[in-house]
Amino acid sequence: MKRLIIFLLVVLLLVTSGCAKKKTRYQAEFLGVFDTVTTIVGYSDNKEEFTARVGRIKDKLTEYHRLYDIYHSYKGVNNIKTINDNAGIAPVKVNKELISLLLFAKKQYYATDGKTNIALGSVLRIWHDYREKGISDPFSAELPPRKLLEQAARHTNIEDLIIDTKASTVYLSDPGMSLDVGAVAKGHATERTAQYLEGEGVSSFVLDVGGNVRAIGGKPGQNGIEPWNIGIKNPDKETKDTELCNVLISGYSVVSSGSYERYYTVNGIRYNHIIDPSTLMPATHFADVTIICHDSGLADALSTAVFIMPLEMGKKYVGGLNGVAAMWVMGNGEVVYSKGFKSFLKVDNEK
Repeated sequence: MKRLIIFLLVVLLLVTSGCAKKKTRYQAEFLGVFDTVTTIVGYSDNKEEFTARVGRIKDKLTEYHRLYDIYHSYKGVNNIKTINDNAGIAPVKVNKELISLLLFAKKQYYATDGKTNIALGSVLRIWHDYREKGISDPFSAELPPRKLLEQAARHTNIEDLIIDTKASTVYLSDPGMSLDVGAVAKGHATERTAQYLEGEGVSSFVLDVGGNVRAIGGKPGQNGIEPWNIGIKNPDKETKDTELCNVLISGYSVVSSGSYERYYTVNGIRYNHIIDPSTLMPATHFADVTIICHDSGLADALSTAVFIMPLEMGKKYVGGLNGVAAMWVMGNGEVVYSKGFKSFLKVDNEK
């Protein structure tokens, strides 16, 4: 009798495992969130399930986009623009998610010795305006006057950002101050959305929000669960190789900051969008910096901070962080790795 029961159990296991439905790979893209392309790749039981999940992802990212927006107002939403508009006037009651972002950003300010500073909005706005004018009319492109930048820099003290977690309010005590969360917004939104999916039980997804990549688990492969293959853009636009290398990740984030996408040219010199708070000028140490770590928000903040730091300072800083790896691409194309980065490289792309 025992042998019969054991035999039946074995048969049942074989039947159920043999009949287990394999999940199918799907991909979707959409525009309109954080002014970029969002790409989603995942494995689901069917197209309907995947499509419904993509809809929830888009809703989540749209919510974050509106909360973090510095240019537009939305009915019923107190966002970064609302806070900036009320600088020196009154505290603004905001969503807990916005409080979460600002607390994280303030923490990163102190952790990076001010390299990541969301209070730099007054300076970044000047650069933004001059860059937009220079792009639309290249022959009239010019640099912002130094005096104008220095005047704006007087209103960038992070201590003037007052966050009351109990009342859920944010107040800028300096009337001339404004926030710009561009260095942390996409990464934080991507991470929070990934955490939401993980809470739903999703185990095999990749979110790519304008280059802020966050993997949830790995992907089904011939030998079980395998890592995702993520390509890192080549900052050299003159070469035919669009990808510099590929990294293999499971449950990690990959974020790059570079001088090759958002820039304008003045008198034959390119000026990128990543501004060093200490010089008030675009950072020029590298063509690209890529960060790999678990948290996409942290990867986003660090990619900006490390891009601003000189190489040795950045290597030392990254070396003191647990679970963080970095890759620097110098202006001449030379590639430098932090300890641990090469372990992520796909072997046939290792350089």
